[in-house]
This record gives sequence, C-alpha cells and structure tokens, in this order.
Amino acid sequence: MTRSHQLFGWFILTAYWLPAAFAHSSIWTPAMYGFNVTTQTFPYDNRPVAPLKNMAFDQWWFHNHLDYPPNSGDTFELPAGKVATAEIACNKGATSFFASSDGGDIRNPANPNDPCPGSPSITYHTQGLDDLMGCALGIAYMNDARQVKPEDFTIFSVNQTCVFYRFTDFAVPERMPPCPEGGCTCAFFWIHSPKSGGEENYMNGFKCNVTGSTSTVALAESKVARRCGADPPNNKLQSVPGNCTYGAKQPFYWKNLEQNNMFEGDFSPPVYNDLYNFLEGAQDDIFKDSYISIPDPSPVAPLPVLADIPQSTSSNTTSSGHQDCNHTDTDSEQASTSGQGSNSTTTHIARQAAYRFGLFTSSRNRHFGAH
Repeated sequence: MTRSHQLFGWFILTAYWLPAAFAHSSIWTPAMYGFNVTTQTFPYDNRPVAPLKNMAFDQWWFHNHLDYPPNSGDTFELPAGKVATAEIACNKGATSFFASSDGGDIRNPANPNDPCPGSPSITYHTQGLDDLMGCALGIAYMNDARQVKPEDFTIFSVNQTCVFYRFTDFAVPERMPPCPEGGCTCAFFWIHSPKSGGEENYMNGFKCNVTGSTSTVALAESKVARRCGADPPNNKLQSVPGNCTYGAKQPFYWKNLEQNNMFEGDFSPPVYNDLYNFLEGAQDDIFKDSYISIPDPSPVAPLPVLADIPQSTSSNTTSSGHQDCNHTDTDSEQASTSGQGSNSTTTHIARQAAYRFGLFTSSRNRHFGAH
C-alpha cells in the first residue's frame, strides 16, 4: 500500500469514527496556557489539542495561548528525583478537569486510563503500542513566558508510551535546581508516528515549579538534537553514537513557517525517542557539570566523557505510562510524587550512557519487551 493510500484510509477512518472536536491530543492541567480555550475562542480551531503546522511563529508558539494564562497559583509541580503525573487526552472532558469542559464528563469508567473514550487509537495518531513515538516535557528557567525563546527550553523528561495512556508519568531529574521566584515555564511537546496521520507538531505551555531541589547546578545550554539512532525505515540499520547530541537538548520545532530547528521530510519526523537520543525517563545529563567533555558530533566522533556525579540516597528517574491502570479518578493531578527504588544519579546516568553508546538494546525495545 502506498503512503497516499494509507493517509487516505486514515482520513476516511477518522471522519467515520470521530467528531472533529475530539481528535488529536494534549496535556491537561489548570496550570496551562489556554486551559479554557474552546472552538469559539479563536476564528480558527485553536483548542489545546489542535495540531500546529504551516503557521507563523506567533500563531504556533505557545499555541498562541499566551493571552490565556493560568490563574494565579495554578502551578504544575515537578518533584526533583521523583515522578510528576500528567493527564493527556483528546478532550478535557476525558480528564479530571471535565467540569470546565464544554461536553462535560466523557471519562471511561471501565478504563480510567483511556485518553479518548469511545474512539479508536488512530484518532490520536497511533495504531497501537508499537506505533508510539514518545512525547516530552521541556523547561525554561524563566518566570515570564513572554520572555521565553525557543532555544530557552530544555527537554528534561521523556515518556516513550505517550500518548497512549491518560495518566502519564514524567520522571524528573534528581538534580533539577530550584526555579526562580515566581516559578519556571514548561511545555509539553509531541510529534506522532508518520504511519498515523499528517505531519504536525503539538506544543502546550504551562506554569511549573521544581520542588525538593537539592542541587544548584544550572542546566547546560541546550542544543539541537541530531538523528543518530537506528533508522530501519530509512535503511539505516545501525545507530551512530558519535553523531548524537549529548547533554541538554532543545525541543523539536518542525513544519511551521518560521523558526523551525528541524527540517526532516514529511515521512521522517523528528521524534522523542532513541532515534534522537531522547531516552525513556529523566534526562539526567542536562546539567553544566554532567560531562567532562563532549566532542562535536559527527559519524566518526569519539564518545563524550561523563563526569562522576556524587551518589544520592534515593531517586526514581524512570517514567511509565501506567499500563497497569493504577491511577484512578480519585487521584490528584500529580498523584505520583513519591520516590521509589534506590537508583542514584550516577547509576542512572551510567545506564543512560550505556544505552546511548550501544552497550545494551535500546530503551524503547527494552520498554516494550516488558509487555
């Protein structure tokens, strides 16, 4: 089947199964910009779930929701070394915040983790668990979102099962420094599989604050991620670790009219997984002291040298999509904020490095192999 036939079939399926008001997906939190934006707010569809493509900068940046900030005091907490649980859904009515949704409560009582009740997964751009490309949270250590520029964001957490589950865990690096007075500015980023719909971006900004900080080491300057993992669809069967971007990395800005940092073709989108060296969980190597040296990336470059980070007593830096449906609608927005396990920062960075340097199978394959 040709790519054009696949896309035609997808559009027919979407039109049959799903009203336009319920397509796509977004993070949902009262701390977000545009939390109460509806189909009537703008002269075009600019709901938080609406995709971003072929837009001018002011239109796609923060989803053009900066004039719709969260209420004072609404902040998404990021517990250092632990897990922040977000709700991701195709409609606010499918989340704990259904009371302010136009359509009311549409949650699935038989499956609290359903991100789009009554609809097949193709409507939120995946054909199933083996067709997920991951999503990410980025942070800018600035309390005024209007002052944030694209290069100010650093990806600090990745969940490779996104957006398959409503309750989605994002592991927060243990060494995250405290935010400035007034908090930080964060954003949710997602680009879906090329097998499951047209090429497009998703971005939703929100107010955030790091809690429980024990480090004051700043984040390194974020760089543009490079495509360096195994890429069988493009006949690249082996990863090229020397060609990866290591350390702090920017989000992907793709397929808009201005200020893109990615220029991949329509059928090879940039994605938040091993292909671009975004491994599952907390991105623990994003700090100024994470590496002793990082060579300029190239296919023949030597690998970077990790610093020896002092060991901590406990942290939990592995995220999950809550496949076991442990979360229920009695849970709070950020229900999972307690540490588990005893992984040290050093151990986790070493584990990430091992996967990056090809010593083990990819984190994505390891993750899905567990199901």
